[in-house]
Amino acid sequence: MVRVTFLGHSAFLLEGSKRILIDPWIEGNPQSPIKLEECKGAEVYLITHDHGDHGLNDAIKLSKLHGGTIVSIYEIAEKARMEGASSLGANIGSFFDVNGVKIVLTKALHSSGTGAPVGAVIGLDGRRVYHAGDTGVFYDMRIIGELYRPDLALLPIGGHYVMGPLEASLAIELLGVSKVIPMHYRTFPVLKGEPDELRRLVESKGLKTEIIVLKPGESYEI
Repeated sequence: MVRVTFLGHSAFLLEGSKRILIDPWIEGNPQSPIKLEECKGAEVYLITHDHGDHGLNDAIKLSKLHGGTIVSIYEIAEKARMEGASSLGANIGSFFDVNGVKIVLTKALHSSGTGAPVGAVIGLDGRRVYHAGDTGVFYDMRIIGELYRPDLALLPIGGHYVMGPLEASLAIELLGVSKVIPMHYRTFPVLKGEPDELRRLVESKGLKTEIIVLKPGESYEI
């Protein structure tokens, strides 16, 4: 069993035999249900890209305070290492192991101040979770679904900077995933996409995918 807790925006905590924080933007995040000093850290901090709303700075602070390894595209990991944090750089390729967690970085269509933006599939305790990062939809999502068969996908739906519900509904179809938690919406006024619209579009396609809407601080178990 893996518990998935939504920490607002694109930040998630995965808990099983290990703890993984994904894009842990806590300080300054208007949706965050916790303060940085309340966070217990993790074995792995996964950073999809280095925009300020995706938690690299917070991950560096947490890694230095609590231990654990920052995992990201090579250039961002090197940036974290230069600031005194433990890090492991990788690239889009195949599964690797870090502190007992299996991770494969995946393509994402976005921008990044350093390195390239990515998503990731995380393998923990027999479950696989796909965090798409900030991205638009792309047909290679079908490859992600076929190769890695995630049990759960965390998909942005806010629009403007990332997929909106229309694009996310196609992403779900391409991935063939049965469970989806929407993210990256409502944080700022420009992120207008809504879960109800995504659910309607998914149903109109005849897909059986469950859309799981979490409020910040709520959890779902797979």
